[in-house]
Amino acid sequence: MLEAKNLSFGYEERLILEDVSLALKAGETLSIMGVSGSGKSTLLHILSSFLKPQKGEVRIFGDDIYALSPNKLLSLRRNSIGIIFQSHYLFSGFSAQENLEVAALLSKEKIDEEILSLFGILDILSQNIGALSGGQQQRLSIARILTKRPKIIFADEPTGNLDRETAFNVMQLLFDYVELTQSLLIFASHDPILARKAMYAYKLEDTTLKVID
Repeated sequence: MLEAKNLSFGYEERLILEDVSLALKAGETLSIMGVSGSGKSTLLHILSSFLKPQKGEVRIFGDDIYALSPNKLLSLRRNSIGIIFQSHYLFSGFSAQENLEVAALLSKEKIDEEILSLFGILDILSQNIGALSGGQQQRLSIARILTKRPKIIFADEPTGNLDRETAFNVMQLLFDYVELTQSLLIFASHDPILARKAMYAYKLEDTTLKVID
C-alpha cells in the first residue's frame, strides 16, 4: 500500500534524511522515535504527500504521489489519507458535533457513534470546542480523522497532550481500527513503550531509520 525508496532531504547544509526506505502492507503499523529535530515530522510530511523529497520517491497504492496531477493528489488526501497532529486543529468557533459534520461532509461518510463512544466523547458533542479539555479536544480530533475512513493514517505525536493511560487507550483504538479496516498506521512517538506496540518500531538517528531492539 505504501512504499518509500531512497528518500533524502535536507535544509541548507544540514542533511535530515538520507537513503531512507520502507514498505508497508494492509493491516500493518510502524512507529518512529527520535529526539526533537531528528526529522520525524519531516519524514511524515514526505510520506503523507506534503513535502517532496529531494531524492527518492513515495508510492501509495502503486502511484508515485509526487507525479500525480493536483486533482488526483487532492483526491488521495481527501479520501484515503488521514493526518493526526499533536495540536488538534479543530474549528474553534464550532461545536464538537459541527467539527465532525464538516469531516463527514467532505468525505461523504457517516459519523460513527461507536467510534465516538469508544473515545469517550459521545456526550460532549453539543459543547463548543473552547469548553472542552485538552484531552477531549485531541480525542475529538482523532475521531474526526477516523470519520473519513482513511486507508493510511499518519500521526505526529498524536497522544502528546494526553495522560499516559488515555494515550495508551487511544493508541489501542487506532491499532484496532487498522486491524479492522486493513489500513495502515505510521506514527511518531517519544514513548518507547508505546512505540514498541507497533509491528515495526524504528528510531530516526543520524539521518536514517534504525530498528529498535
